[in-house]
Amino acid sequence: MSDLLALDNQICFSLYAANRAITSRYRPLLAELGLTYPQYLVMLVLWERASANQPTRVSDLGTRLRLDSGTLTPLLKRLALRGLIHRERRQDDERVVTISLTDEGAGLRVQAAQVPQKLLCGLDVTPERLHALKQELNAVLKAIETQGGGEEPSA
Repeated sequence: MSDLLALDNQICFSLYAANRAITSRYRPLLAELGLTYPQYLVMLVLWERASANQPTRVSDLGTRLRLDSGTLTPLLKRLALRGLIHRERRQDDERVVTISLTDEGAGLRVQAAQVPQKLLCGLDVTPERLHALKQELNAVLKAIETQGGGEEPSA
């Protein structure tokens, strides 16, 4: 029987190491856009919603990215200072903050469209294999979230 506590037997470590490696590969590509990886994720959601003409509430953004407001708010402030987004409180309910892209933020999408292709350039992994991995990870994530996140399983 293998050691259950051996580092190499931990799926969490494999996911953690893969996440760090991928984020590291993104870093120089996103530096060309002047974005950090978390800012890039925010922009991806905003570009997606803008193309569907959907307003974006901060709470919706947090839900979509699985980020709490304490993490999301500083990201949004930095994007606003860069002139990529507008943050605005709704007049009918000041608790609701909506986010919209500026012209500069919308225009950055053209440059960003090259990032996924550049990321995969030189990797010896087929798009089909990456797609299958993504589907499997989404299934695992859904199972974890359905179970109740980080709660201990009931016996």
